[in-house]
Amino acid sequence: MKQYVIDGFTLKDYTALKQYFDTYLEAATVGGIYWLELDPDILTKIQAAHKACGPHVFALMLEENALSCELLVRIKTNIRCDCMGYATVEQRNWLVDWADAVLEKLSICI
Repeated sequence: MKQYVIDGFTLKDYTALKQYFDTYLEAATVGGIYWLELDPDILTKIQAAHKACGPHVFALMLEENALSCELLVRIKTNIRCDCMGYATVEQRNWLVDWADAVLEKLSICI
């Protein structure tokens, strides 16, 4: 699986991230996993056409010392669909920028 990983968190960093994620993201049924909805403006043509499959999401796994962001654009309604797939360059950059912005907002320096 392709991932974007940020590691080296302190317990204080983890606690701040967990509180932020619990407030602003949807938690998955598996502990430590959160769903980050993609901005509709960066969906591919097929993803935008598959409105019934939406929302299209990235899975984020928060652990005490790291955040792993899958680079697979997922859907929560089905196991498989043609609209699932690895992130485009634009989607990947959006995810990295989102993560950087959250770390900056929470004053987490890595």
